[in-house]
Amino acid sequence: MAKTSSIEKNLRRQRMVKQFEKRRQRLKDDANNEALPSDERFKARLKLAELPRNSSPNRVRSRCLLTGRPRAVYRKFKLSRIALRGLASAGLIPGMTKSSW
Repeated sequence: MAKTSSIEKNLRRQRMVKQFEKRRQRLKDDANNEALPSDERFKARLKLAELPRNSSPNRVRSRCLLTGRPRAVYRKFKLSRIALRGLASAGLIPGMTKSSW
């Protein structure tokens, strides 16, 4: 099990990303718009830099829903490899069987 504080920090980041999503996208569009004058694009980049760092989607870490483990997480299931194997062995994931050869 991951530390509760790490899991909560990641949840806070997810909420902040959602909160600043529209503002960040609008500023990015303005900063990359070649039709605008360069000083307006520069101002948009400055405002983008003033946004909180945790509002960037890159700062959100994919974590296992069951254990909170940050590494080896399958995106499709949102589970770590260890939790996925345990559930698959117990037959709780439809269509998935443990391979043997």
